[in-house]
Amino acid sequence: MTNKYKALSALLSYPTAELKAAASDIRAVLLDDIPGPIWALHKIDKLIDEIETLDLYELQERYVFLFDRTRSLSLHLFEHVHGESRDRGQAMVDLKTLYAEGGLEIGATELPDFLPLFLEYLSTRPDDQASTLLNEPLSVIVALKERLEKRKTPYAAVFRVLEAIAGHSPSQSELNDLRKAPDDDPNDLEALDAAWEDQPVTFGPSEEACPKVSQMLDRMNDGETPNIIARTARG
Repeated sequence: MTNKYKALSALLSYPTAELKAAASDIRAVLLDDIPGPIWALHKIDKLIDEIETLDLYELQERYVFLFDRTRSLSLHLFEHVHGESRDRGQAMVDLKTLYAEGGLEIGATELPDFLPLFLEYLSTRPDDQASTLLNEPLSVIVALKERLEKRKTPYAAVFRVLEAIAGHSPSQSELNDLRKAPDDDPNDLEALDAAWEDQPVTFGPSEEACPKVSQMLDRMNDGETPNIIARTARG
């Protein structure tokens, strides 16, 4: 088991007073137990500095601007696979079933594909199992890293380090598909409104599951690999 995933999960969670208070502890964990290029570690340290020193309201506003207001930066993994379609609802049901089979119950309002939730679960697994699971959504993680780097935000370093921990290259076909998706401009309110006018996600069963997600879940089950995801706090 390792605390590095829990620390990275915290950095990707909605900023709270508790997160600010824990910033120095998060820094200590990451400096002691994380691989990755030096520049990425420096940028993560910059992010931690900002969490420690910036006004909480400013931190929360920036987080919402990036991850909640900008659909192409959503921290919900399945959002990037098939958006708000009914297939995503079925994928959520499938994930929640996997969690229940592994003894994990999540709250009714918690979405299983939330990346900080996924990372917190990885913190409970041995390193080899955690890195195997991390490779499953690696294409999405790398695509998010590239989009965040374009915005020159220190949050990009978290994704760069996750890529280094995974230790593999993402599927190029999946990554190329993700690169073709529109990268929202959070300042273009009209375009954002249009982007969010899809059908709402449905969390009931559909006639068939999303093929990409089904393949990912099948790989997670191969070789009795532990099921994913635990919980994280969101203010």
